[in-house]
Amino acid sequence: MAGTHEVLNQAGEPPDYDAFGRDAALGSAVAAFGAGWALADLTRCGGRIGSGHIRARAYEANRYTPELRGFDRFGNRIDEVAYHPAWHELMGMIRADGYHALAWTAGRPGAQVARAAVAYLWGQGEPGVCCPQAMTYASFAALRHAPEVMARFRAGVLSSGYDPRPAPPGEKLALSVGMAMTEKQGGSDLRQTQTVARPLGGRWAITGHKWFFSVPASDLFLTLARTGAGVSCFLAQGWRDDGARNGVMIQRLKEKCGNRSNASAEVEFDGLEAVMIGEDGRGIPTIIEMAHLTRLECAIGAAALMRHATSLAVFHATRRRAFQRALVDQPVMRAVLADMALEAEAALWLAMRAAAAVDAAGTEASEAALARVIVPVAKYWNGKRAPGLVAEALECHGGNGFIEEHPIARLYREAPLNGLWEGAGTIICLDVLRALGRTPGAGEALMAALAPGRGVDRALDEMIAAIGAAVGAPVDEVRARGLVEQIALALSATLMVVHAPRVAEAFIRARIGGRGLAYGALPPDVPLGDILRRAAIIPTD
Repeated sequence: MAGTHEVLNQAGEPPDYDAFGRDAALGSAVAAFGAGWALADLTRCGGRIGSGHIRARAYEANRYTPELRGFDRFGNRIDEVAYHPAWHELMGMIRADGYHALAWTAGRPGAQVARAAVAYLWGQGEPGVCCPQAMTYASFAALRHAPEVMARFRAGVLSSGYDPRPAPPGEKLALSVGMAMTEKQGGSDLRQTQTVARPLGGRWAITGHKWFFSVPASDLFLTLARTGAGVSCFLAQGWRDDGARNGVMIQRLKEKCGNRSNASAEVEFDGLEAVMIGEDGRGIPTIIEMAHLTRLECAIGAAALMRHATSLAVFHATRRRAFQRALVDQPVMRAVLADMALEAEAALWLAMRAAAAVDAAGTEASEAALARVIVPVAKYWNGKRAPGLVAEALECHGGNGFIEEHPIARLYREAPLNGLWEGAGTIICLDVLRALGRTPGAGEALMAALAPGRGVDRALDEMIAAIGAAVGAPVDEVRARGLVEQIALALSATLMVVHAPRVAEAFIRARIGGRGLAYGALPPDVPLGDILRRAAIIPTD
């Protein structure tokens, strides 16, 4: 090969770093919300996530996507999914870090916060493997309605091991749990479920179609089907106890915009054997409890993407030069990066406060009421903000960022997912209105959470007052998105006032006190250097 030139002025691969230790905001949130006892586990996880090894495995898992193996070489239908070895390696690591189990096994206050921190870190590693572990984590909200079923599978579901074999649950020490809810005609309206279930000797046989089956290789999965009493919730094994596929016929794997390492399928159920979870005809309320946790997961996942994209942009800007200066020293670029860092940190605080509310919901009524509001608020707002921020981070990389070999391109395709999984924006905003209107004490809990933000800034005071007036007024669906946006901004600002005062003023002035619409339109006296040092994965100076 001719040596026509020397490669110069490329940022190169980031060095290995501690994704937890280098994240000042995450460390502060973990301590503030009662999970300081998890520092050793989070440090170990952070070292793993910041490694070049994880980056390489994530690239491979997305480059070599899952394949459907409908039949074996003899013509027998097997309906299995084949993954690249990188996927299996990542799945083993994420389970070892307790992503799916820490909230249920730690047995102490702050367990949900510690698990959320693990999820936030892994969301910067490979979001594809987060999906199956998020559903495994959230399945406990549904399985608790069936204590005998929970007792049978609990140890396998919580196991830190990983067993990818297509085998009956009774033959495996580690189990994963998936979901198959969505049908063509209904989408988020689960009342339109057409799949039917009929009694079968103490169990149920389910027949029908599911438009999206998340993780069709899961050992167990929850689904909805219609009985004589209405839509009910069921748990099915992926493989029957005799080793045969349990009535699941995979029609195709979805070719998704993002989250490509993770398989999603369109399936037919033909005599799927299942057990009922919860009351007959009350399947939607049962599964919504699980959805509450997966919506929290969306808020965390979006915040993780924002952090990852920002850190990649800052790293690139510190090592790329133009016009005799590093990009990070160019005033306009510096303002853009700092603005992104403010947005990413606000998303973190909002998501972690939601996790703290879920953590305390079992013992504090006010926190249970707040969780009912703040989880969908965080899910909506972080999901909305992530795509724009990731697009800005891609632009910071120039043409390099638009090439699939670069991780920022993968984040760009991933970014819209958390906004639509478990309910798109309008559905989530209407859910916030329901929570405020129907959950006892929800409005009071929200206003109490906003109280520490009063008296800091006039614009923030006015926003909090407007929220209070709206909470006490009749429901107005036309205002749903505007109200949820105000709540998200006011909560984020208040949290930063209390826990991140070094950047709180800049955030309030940029987001609440009036600014331009594009990243980088910050007030001229914002301390850009302080913000960038707080956001960088390695020192910027």
